[in-house]
Amino acid sequence: MREPVSAAEDVRHHPDLPPDLGFTTEEDDLDHDRRRRHTWLWMGGLFAALLVSLPLTVGLGPVSIAPGSVAGIVGSHLFGSPQVITWTPAEDSIVWLLRVPRVLLGVAVGAGLAVAGVGLQALTRNLLAEPYLLGVTSGASTLAAASILFGFGAGVGSGSLVVSAFVGALLAGVAVFLLARVGGQMTSTRLVLAGVSVGYVLQALTSFLIFASDNPDAGRSVLFWILGSLTQATGSSALSTGVVVLAALILLLLVARSLDALAIGDTTAQTLGISPTRLRAGCMVVIALCVGALVAASGGIGFVGLIIPHVARMCVGTAHRRLLPVAAMLGAIFLTWADVLARLAMAPQELPLGIVTALAGAPLLFLLVRRLDPTR
Repeated sequence: MREPVSAAEDVRHHPDLPPDLGFTTEEDDLDHDRRRRHTWLWMGGLFAALLVSLPLTVGLGPVSIAPGSVAGIVGSHLFGSPQVITWTPAEDSIVWLLRVPRVLLGVAVGAGLAVAGVGLQALTRNLLAEPYLLGVTSGASTLAAASILFGFGAGVGSGSLVVSAFVGALLAGVAVFLLARVGGQMTSTRLVLAGVSVGYVLQALTSFLIFASDNPDAGRSVLFWILGSLTQATGSSALSTGVVVLAALILLLLVARSLDALAIGDTTAQTLGISPTRLRAGCMVVIALCVGALVAASGGIGFVGLIIPHVARMCVGTAHRRLLPVAAMLGAIFLTWADVLARLAMAPQELPLGIVTALAGAPLLFLLVRRLDPTR
């Protein structure tokens, strides 16, 4: 007669379970080593691509500046002026005051949106989950529109727009959290429905604010900001946003194995001693804070949090301790080059960044749909 099999043994042999949840065999160890080498190769290649992209994207724009001049300008500000200066004062101002903060903010925002997308897709077990799903982007847009159109939060000073957007994002995240938590439980289905509901209500409220305003210039400004832009980047905003994104990445990496289990199902997570409700609540707070900071700095930028996690899975698989850092670097590279297209496509005018990411992301999404398992 067959010996009884424990719940842990059932989980161990689950066909969809990543091999790094604490249950290892000799075969899994060998496969894990191969996966680790594969991941390090991807991370090294992406890091090198990001380093190459930084001076190139800083130099590209309506006024083109050679990478050598970009390196010289940045080096002069960091380490002191060289004896021979080969660039003009105008180029110095363009690179150091405008484009370096803009590119660094693009790196932070792209990485943050990708990390948030990975986390949300694990929490909801929904391949279409992204930061817009939380309604956080819509909340930030609503209070930002109120700030631009009607002076909401003017008492804060020159940072009223950023503060309003951040507060709106946090309030929207809290509303989604409260709606999704019923009877002390928070399921993936409730989380999706609550996020969609809050998002639609806030989008309608934003549209009403634009309609109610009698200032057409302010209305156009709101629309441009809602579609996303890095034009308001400063050194301080790039630094603060980068710190928030790094903190969110570290916190999600600490629960990466729990996210692996949760992505398979609540039953699997409970079998491993993980509370799905507590894990969703904690990750929801982290992601809401991260997305709030991103939207406050750059407006609403779509498709990055949707597309990049899928591309990262194709590169390194589904285990979150590999997936999160790779997705962060892919998102950073993608958004910095999308911003270059936004600057150059209709120069000297600039396209909203959300339009570029949508035009680039939609074909990628179509290709990913074509590659999906037909049984899913």
